[in-house]
Amino acid sequence: MCLLYLLAYIAHQKEMVVMQSKSDIYDVIIIGTGVAGYAAGMYSGRLGMKTLLIGELPGGTITWTNLVENYPGFKSITGFELAEKLKEHAQVYNIEIKNDKVIQVKKENQLFYVKTEFEAKEYVSKSIIIATGTTHRKLDIPGYKELEHKGIHYCALCDAAFYKGKETAIVGGGDSAVIDALVLSNVCSKVYIIYRGKQLKAEKANLEKLANVKNIEIIYETNVTRVIGEKKVEAIELDKEYKGSKVLKISGLFIAIGAIPNSEIAKQLGVETNEKGEIKINRKSETNVKGVFAAGDVTDSYFKQAVTGIAEAVIAAYSAFEYLKDKN
Repeated sequence: MCLLYLLAYIAHQKEMVVMQSKSDIYDVIIIGTGVAGYAAGMYSGRLGMKTLLIGELPGGTITWTNLVENYPGFKSITGFELAEKLKEHAQVYNIEIKNDKVIQVKKENQLFYVKTEFEAKEYVSKSIIIATGTTHRKLDIPGYKELEHKGIHYCALCDAAFYKGKETAIVGGGDSAVIDALVLSNVCSKVYIIYRGKQLKAEKANLEKLANVKNIEIIYETNVTRVIGEKKVEAIELDKEYKGSKVLKISGLFIAIGAIPNSEIAKQLGVETNEKGEIKINRKSETNVKGVFAAGDVTDSYFKQAVTGIAEAVIAAYSAFEYLKDKN
């Protein structure tokens, strides 16, 4: 009789351990606390999923943008305010948000194990949404760090309006640099494209448009060696003379030398990326790995804006919901 009680007690304890472990498992863990991450968190919470959002930079890179004037519904809003509004909306649904760095993700027995660096914890989830964004390529020159976000920008579409009637410069020679120059030319009195190469590497159609714009000037085979200014960008120094001087006076400097997708975590899971390192997704924000979804600038989407990344994130959340529904 004692043996039966003992066996029953052991079975009960095992059941309690299983129940406890299940209670610790999230339906979805979202990696990245930019606008795409917050949007995914909001929708995941709204759909009733147990949600954990983990990221290093609250609000993401949009918080470095002074004013956002191309997000539908807001004529003008700071990047920080937009990110905060998205975060506040997500928190309405009682999701968990952790300020930490994810250093490892692995999949075992249909579950995902997420390790963080600062708190050194491991979280378990049934699905993953990757919204880790990108890191802008930057110039390693004097004055750059001091004046970053004080006249140094990475998005002409976002920030061109601040330089109406002023002179600006773009560093880069690819399609992004040419497109940014065309955007800036609509508001700036003068736009310089500074490129280290001998010929721009942009699409033919964009080069043809560029040739017809009178206030854009290209400075070939030249590098920027220094950013000059006290509280904001006032000029840049070049490695060779341009019209008799190495100093070029400008009000704004735009950097278009590419971005690095933060896709290392995705690669750990075997998620497929393109030649740029961007995560490949379909129209449902699905990756090639079951249970893993992605959204925002880290993906291979053609047009990267806050509004498009948010749309992908909402789709990712709904796709994760459908994925879990099918599994249950």
